[in-house]
Amino acid sequence: MHSRRLAAAVTLALATAAPVFTVPAAAQAAVPEVAQSYSTLMYRSLTADATMAKLRATLAQQKKTLVVRDTEVAVATREDAAAQARLSTAVTAHSGAVDALAAAEKALAAAQGDLSLAGKLRPRKKTVVERARKAVTVATTTRDLRRKKVQEAATRLGVARSGAKAVAAELTTALTAQAAATTALGTTQRRIDTAPTAAALAAQASTVSRSVVDRVRPSFTVADTASVHGVTVHRTVAFAFRRMVDDAAADGVQISGGGFRTKERQIELRKINGCPDVWTAPSSSCRVPTAIPGRSLHELGLAVDISSGGKTISRKTKAFTWLQANAAKYGYVNLPSEAWHWSITGN
Repeated sequence: MHSRRLAAAVTLALATAAPVFTVPAAAQAAVPEVAQSYSTLMYRSLTADATMAKLRATLAQQKKTLVVRDTEVAVATREDAAAQARLSTAVTAHSGAVDALAAAEKALAAAQGDLSLAGKLRPRKKTVVERARKAVTVATTTRDLRRKKVQEAATRLGVARSGAKAVAAELTTALTAQAAATTALGTTQRRIDTAPTAAALAAQASTVSRSVVDRVRPSFTVADTASVHGVTVHRTVAFAFRRMVDDAAADGVQISGGGFRTKERQIELRKINGCPDVWTAPSSSCRVPTAIPGRSLHELGLAVDISSGGKTISRKTKAFTWLQANAAKYGYVNLPSEAWHWSITGN
């Protein structure tokens, strides 16, 4: 049964486009800050399991992503090393070609000098001149070949430099992605490690419940209420009450009841229930305990008289047993003298 609730809660969390721990719109009415805090705490408490499940799923995916990013960095690192090796080879080859060209140009200059000297010899020696001319031709051919080698080496060097630059950029991109994945995983892990439990959040909400009543009462209007499964409650508790009804139903327990009622209706009930005095007689003096008008939590939508199967519950009913075991985690506390009366303070 718990697994079905968690699955439903996860579905709810994923179905809403809200960030983790966001309070649903129904709880965002213009109510006192303490009521907003209470609503937020209860929402976080009731979605804690779904939130944790979502965080763990995110963490698992982030771990897979980090493995991919680590692999990408390893591949990019190897490619970068290979590109740097190719660049080094190209630089050496280009430098060698330049040196060889310089040597060829020096040899050509020497051959041209020898040819000039041979032409000035007297008597003129045809054989010496012809030999010098052939030497110049060979040196020129060698120089031209070396120039071509330099051009080819320069082209290969340009390609190697471009390749090394591109691979370096890919490595930078891979390292950036790896760092982002590492940071994201660490953030999620810290959120998991520091996430408060549902019980702790519900306990925090319980500590401010009386303040909620005190702050809500002075400015309360009917506009602050909402209908949940046909029961009118204060917007501050609407989400929690809906979850309580739905979870009870998932456990085979049907609950409903009477929530908000006007001050006029409270006065009417005081009369119907035989209170000695509408305005001053204590609740216990009535045939059916009924709060003095202006003091009832029903007038704020913060209490519900629970019924099940169309009948007010008693301590012997299945609904009471379920509520006794579970209602606290939804923020509802029983008034011991009235098995049917549940509110956020127990009053």
